[in-house]
Amino acid sequence: MKITTTTVPALTAGGDTVVVGVFEDEAVSHDLLDGGLQALLDRGEAKTKFKHLALTHAGELRVLLLGLGERERFDAERARVAAATAYVRALELDAKRLVWEVPHGLNDTTVGGLVEGTLLRAYKFDAYRSPAAPTAPALSELTLSAHHDLAAVAQIAAVIARAQNRVRDLVNRPANDLTPALLAAYATEVAERHPAVSISVLTEQQLGSLGMGAFAAVAKGSEEAAQLIHLSYNGAGAAAPLLALVGKGITFDTGGLWLKPPLKMHEMISDMAGGAAVIEAVATLAELHIPVNVIGVVGAAENMISGHASRPGDIVTALDGTTVELLNSDAEGRLVLGDCITYALREGALAVVDIATLTGGAVTALGSAHAALFANDEALAATLQQSAARSGEALWRMPLHEKYAQMVKGRVAQITNLTERREAQACTAAEFLHHFAGDTPWAHLDIAGTAWDVRNAYIADKGATGFGLRLLVDVATSMALWS
Repeated sequence: MKITTTTVPALTAGGDTVVVGVFEDEAVSHDLLDGGLQALLDRGEAKTKFKHLALTHAGELRVLLLGLGERERFDAERARVAAATAYVRALELDAKRLVWEVPHGLNDTTVGGLVEGTLLRAYKFDAYRSPAAPTAPALSELTLSAHHDLAAVAQIAAVIARAQNRVRDLVNRPANDLTPALLAAYATEVAERHPAVSISVLTEQQLGSLGMGAFAAVAKGSEEAAQLIHLSYNGAGAAAPLLALVGKGITFDTGGLWLKPPLKMHEMISDMAGGAAVIEAVATLAELHIPVNVIGVVGAAENMISGHASRPGDIVTALDGTTVELLNSDAEGRLVLGDCITYALREGALAVVDIATLTGGAVTALGSAHAALFANDEALAATLQQSAARSGEALWRMPLHEKYAQMVKGRVAQITNLTERREAQACTAAEFLHHFAGDTPWAHLDIAGTAWDVRNAYIADKGATGFGLRLLVDVATSMALWS
């Protein structure tokens, strides 16, 4: 879908359908029909209630009057919902070119939400369907009409939304078509498209040589070799601080010898959602020329069953020298992330944000409304919470505590990958990772409840949501101000 902007009136912007939003207790600010739109409101055929739609015409041109609710509540998230609502109705009307009359007084983030909501709602994952007969695109163009130039705002929002849709494409790909090596190949293609991004990929043999015993233990059962994907984007010069984004990239997770229930195992293609978000976040920062230095570290592996698979009770040595007792082969993500965090610190990261579909405990605690946030640094936690509010990707802060850290202590090794007590699963997993982050400003995002099959007005397809892309880009952009 093409995204354009204009300063000409919406009626003459070349669309076949125009959306006019109206706030509660406000009149139509620019009545495109010489009082006709206001008359619809006065008669009650149209309403200012949020998401209420009314259709009228100006000659051959369709006009959708869309209720936006209370102005003070209309933020970027509500803009995404409103845009998706208008998009669905436009499709029903067989629209090809949709024009939004942008309401006065919206900030850039909220205006961007109109673009994001449209592009995200338009997403379809059909890569493996038989090609249908060629047809004209359902909606070929979205235009924002306003008194001032919105080109830069619309372009940024389009870049971000398209990146989120690429995350969805990656996560939706089946495991036979997205092995660790193929994920590394994809990341290499991403780096080749962006001159400011460089990449190195460490093979499973190199991981062993480096001493990444925790990471390597996860991959032992698979015939597909593990890969550590290291993307670098230097947008701020050598003197600027380095932020590390660390993603879990388990391209398929059987649970290993602690086998998962079969009913939903096919959905374990989603266990690399954090890694996908990291890859596309680095690419997006480069495309938008954000002045920040970032590395993206993705631990890619399959957690499979074979005669080589790690056994419950095995003890391995992590990159930082920590001995780890493997009590559960389905608690594999923290093993990969622990070594990746140490790797990022050795690369010079001064702050680390990791993102992973890590625990069922996060789903039990928070469902799909929020991802869990753990952090050892108040400034970093505040930055993430502010970014969550702006991006619409909600976080709920969860506690770190010495009692949880004690629960991670091993019986015969220094730490264990799963406490024997069936409680505080998300918190103890976070403390496991905290062990490797130490005192470096670090945050952990457990997106197990938000990465897959969470539908709303603008995420309509069953499957991947792309959660975390908008959040990570906003966090990195905000942290550019730290330097």
